[in-house]
Amino acid sequence: MEGALRPVLVVGTALVVTLAVGYAVDRALRAADARHPETPLWHLLRRCRLPLQVVLCTAMLRGGYKAAHVASGHGAALGQCLTLVLIGATAWLTVRVAAAGTDSSYARYAAVSRDVAKIRRLRTQSTLIQRVFTAIVGVMAVASMLFSFPEMRTFGASMLASAGVIGIVAGIAAQSTLGNLFAGLQIAFGDMVRIGDTVVVDGEWGTVEEITLTFLSVRTWDERRITMPVSYFTSKPFENWSRGDPRMTGTVFFHLDHAAPVGAMRKRLHEILEQAQEWDRRAWGLVVIDTTPTTIQLRALVTAKDADDVFNLRCIVREQLLDWLREEHPYALPRVSTASAPGAL
Repeated sequence: MEGALRPVLVVGTALVVTLAVGYAVDRALRAADARHPETPLWHLLRRCRLPLQVVLCTAMLRGGYKAAHVASGHGAALGQCLTLVLIGATAWLTVRVAAAGTDSSYARYAAVSRDVAKIRRLRTQSTLIQRVFTAIVGVMAVASMLFSFPEMRTFGASMLASAGVIGIVAGIAAQSTLGNLFAGLQIAFGDMVRIGDTVVVDGEWGTVEEITLTFLSVRTWDERRITMPVSYFTSKPFENWSRGDPRMTGTVFFHLDHAAPVGAMRKRLHEILEQAQEWDRRAWGLVVIDTTPTTIQLRALVTAKDADDVFNLRCIVREQLLDWLREEHPYALPRVSTASAPGAL
């Protein structure tokens, strides 16, 4: 009877203590969050409750499974399994705590800062730092799991002698991957492109949606996703419309007849801009920039606070000016002469 109750007592005690500690920690974090609502760290740390409970329960079972006298003849195997679970749970908890700290720092900075460029840069850097840290913790956890086996420790010692050769071979084989990895770090800390930036790559206009250590995703205006290696942005030129000042100047071109009322068009353009919410009132203009034997070319200049607004404003100006010309001055639209030339047979 005692042999049957001992395992139940050990497992039950571990579960009760784990649930009690998890509940107490959660209540403490909730109270801290209520006292300091300006600090999101306490709320984010509540996401660590599950991995913390797994670590506690596994550690208690790992330390007390021998006292339960279970798995007779298989104690070493059970201890090894608990060790592997403990290593994995510890890595999980470490990643969660680090992510909570990083997200808290970013949230606090974003709440007080009004510099959109700096917020985007910090977001990009924090995202990549989290990915690098997660990868390092994962590699260390896997290595710890492997070296927890005595056979692997002996094998690892013998492999150290040839580690240099293996490193050279691996570096050559993974040259492209390593290049993208270093390019990702260069993008994160070189402030070349950030999450949320408006860019033009290979003739496609879109917004940077995600940056990882190896690839970058751009969401185009028509909701397509373009996935590109990060090394592209360190080896080829591209347009970044959000770097520095996001304000932009846009142009709209018109090909009209020589009789077009340029002065009246200039007045009508100003009326359109006054009614458009996208115009930031920095600058505007309408000038004749070229002429041909049959038409003249006009350029309307408008300004807006960012790339999205300037695109919409260009479309508004183009549409409304053409409607106004068609209704008020149809003679100003370009025409194709079909009259016979003098002296033609």
